[in-house]
Amino acid sequence: MPELPEVETTVRGLATVLDGQRLTRVQTNRPDLRRPFPPDLVQTLTGARVSGLSRRAKYGLIHTDRGQTLVFHLGMSGRWRIDPATQDKHDHFVLETESGHVLALNDARRFGSLDLVATESLDAWPQFAVMGPEPLGDDLSPRHLREAFAGRQQAIKLLLLDQRIVAGLGNIYVCEALFRSGIAPTKAGGQVSLPALKRLVPAIRQVLEESIADGGSTLRDYARPDGELGYFATRFQVYDREGEACSCGGTIRRITQGGRSSWYCPACQK
Repeated sequence: MPELPEVETTVRGLATVLDGQRLTRVQTNRPDLRRPFPPDLVQTLTGARVSGLSRRAKYGLIHTDRGQTLVFHLGMSGRWRIDPATQDKHDHFVLETESGHVLALNDARRFGSLDLVATESLDAWPQFAVMGPEPLGDDLSPRHLREAFAGRQQAIKLLLLDQRIVAGLGNIYVCEALFRSGIAPTKAGGQVSLPALKRLVPAIRQVLEESIADGGSTLRDYARPDGELGYFATRFQVYDREGEACSCGGTIRRITQGGRSSWYCPACQK
């Protein structure tokens, strides 16, 4: 599944050809993805001008001058294609701009989604209203995590994946951030010390920012809008490296937590 860096990379790529542009053609090639498209999707967007693009957690936001924002989620395999040479059978939603650029939302497994939300009400949209702070924003702090984890016996790895605590963190980047901060994924959240949390917050930011700079991680079907593949996977220090040597001399292990794999080094993560 495309995670936060992949979505951020996607938004930045789309902005190069969409920001400030009027949409001259809006086309749906099927009625739904994970759920039905908004019934007024084509009518609302046709002729609208894109006033900006942004991201909230793993959602991309395309704002328009009609007070409506197109909210997209890439699901498991979704990606935008910019000026594709040919149409693909999985190009389910297509935009064309006044400058002639064509953008196709391609989603072979159709776990993605498209929604129209009043721009002024985005924070109150049910999916966003329950989310915690952005991991790259100032609201994520050691104090926030300490308060959120207080008295919790649940493993810190699972707490960090809870979107109500931090918005947008996924499995890859939590594993990597916990490694960089020397915290075992199995440690109870309420038992993590403040000094450890002070290492964790900058580690989260660092690993996300490095991945964004690298264009994300190429896993399964993900590719950037320009078709290039992200290469942050070449920097993985623990993720998907079971049995390999850690930089400290220990051996990386894989365990299952909440139905998902966690990779870590028992020698240097306590």
